[in-house]
Amino acid sequence: MQTELSKELGVEHAIFGFTPFPAVAAAISRAGGFGVLGAVRYTDPTDLERDLDWIEANVDGRPYGLDVVMPAKKVEGVSEADIEAMIPEGHRRFVEDTLAKYGVPELAKGEASGWRITGWMEQVARGQLDVAFDYPIRLLANALGSPPADVVRRAHDRGVLVAALAGSARHARKHAEAGIDIVVAQGYEAGGHTGEIASMVLTPEVVDAVGPLPVLAAGGIGSGQQVAAALSLGAQGVWLGSVWLTVTEADMHSPAVTRKLLAAGSGDTVRSRALTGKPARQLRTEWTDAWDDPDGPGTLPMPLQGLLVADAVSRIQKYEVEPLLGTPVGQIVGRMNSERSVQEVFDDLTRGFEHAVDRINRIAGRGEEA
Repeated sequence: MQTELSKELGVEHAIFGFTPFPAVAAAISRAGGFGVLGAVRYTDPTDLERDLDWIEANVDGRPYGLDVVMPAKKVEGVSEADIEAMIPEGHRRFVEDTLAKYGVPELAKGEASGWRITGWMEQVARGQLDVAFDYPIRLLANALGSPPADVVRRAHDRGVLVAALAGSARHARKHAEAGIDIVVAQGYEAGGHTGEIASMVLTPEVVDAVGPLPVLAAGGIGSGQQVAAALSLGAQGVWLGSVWLTVTEADMHSPAVTRKLLAAGSGDTVRSRALTGKPARQLRTEWTDAWDDPDGPGTLPMPLQGLLVADAVSRIQKYEVEPLLGTPVGQIVGRMNSERSVQEVFDDLTRGFEHAVDRINRIAGRGEEA
């Protein structure tokens, strides 16, 4: 499962694994893939430094990367307090009424929300980069389009490749014009923020649009057969996120979320703005239904929605209020039926890939049974 890109980065398998969990990122790299740590939750740079230290000590010298969320356009002079002040009072009442309906307890007095969307703000992401560039990361990925030009230059000056996610060929061309090294073609099936074009259509469109830049296929991929399909469409690797949520190394902090993921089918997700204000695929819950109800107030644009629901999400998670409890995840959740180690996932991916390649070779008259 090697391509030009995987050889350039020194990994055995062209499998890039995005995860918020340091232990999972390190395990992905040790298994022969390329682990990418999601940084959005690190509002305190010292926490990111601590976890990168841990990865360095546990990755066995294998390469790894970091994923940040940074808008290409900078907004000057706007603080988190300024943004919070823009939230309408009616939306705040809707949140409290919904939580009261399901009997969600308050956080303890003085307890801060454990889930904040401030990692979406540029000044926070730049603080993350100040830490990350002191480590030998090989890849910097940005989930909100192309990062600012100075960030691209800063990465390139350190020999770090830059990747950006794209939901259309038009977005991919903009990335190429911005000097991005790798385009991640993220299809409609993907977990988290995603566009409206399915992976089978999107991947070859992006490959044609930005060639010879390498493209990674993302969205709905969780088997070796799908990896083979992505490479046959012209991708130089795959970008997997959802499949790592139920591995034994993941620290979900919520047995209830894990149970819901293992029980969910591929039709049990919804593309909703309830979490951040931008369409993000996640488990469908009574929380997403409430926000998507035409009789409700509707969601706010990013980052207002994320700030609005931060305390609510923390309360739902802390008390594991199952009707409201969800998480970003893609349609591949229908195949996530058991808890496995990262290595077991890789073993399954490589076996499935080999079977798919053998089958195509037989169809093409090149196999042993031809």
